[in-house]
Amino acid sequence: MRKIAIMLGMAVLGLAVVAGWQVGSCELASIELQDDMQDLASQAGTHIGLAKPSSDDDLRSAVVGKAREHGINLQPAQIRVQRAGSGDAATVYLRADYTVPVNLPGWTFALHFTSSSRR
Repeated sequence: MRKIAIMLGMAVLGLAVVAGWQVGSCELASIELQDDMQDLASQAGTHIGLAKPSSDDDLRSAVVGKAREHGINLQPAQIRVQRAGSGDAATVYLRADYTVPVNLPGWTFALHFTSSSRR
């Protein structure tokens, strides 16, 4: 009887580790995407005159590429670009809403994330 309890406990612990790993990796990817979006939105080269301001489509494409690097599947329609001000002094705000499926043995659920360039 004791062996069965130990084996059951090990199985539950193993499932908890697998679930924690998958959820944790999704959370980490979201944090990394948010950092990348902050960098993209800052447009540092524009503020010091080294680059022209990026268009909304350019920013969406860049966010999609950064998301892909982190294993996140985003479509341009999921990314919102807002601008405050104009010209070189414009402030850009980026936001991406997406859902990531988490597949566990016998159970699948979705995690929803909203990553943005604001902290």
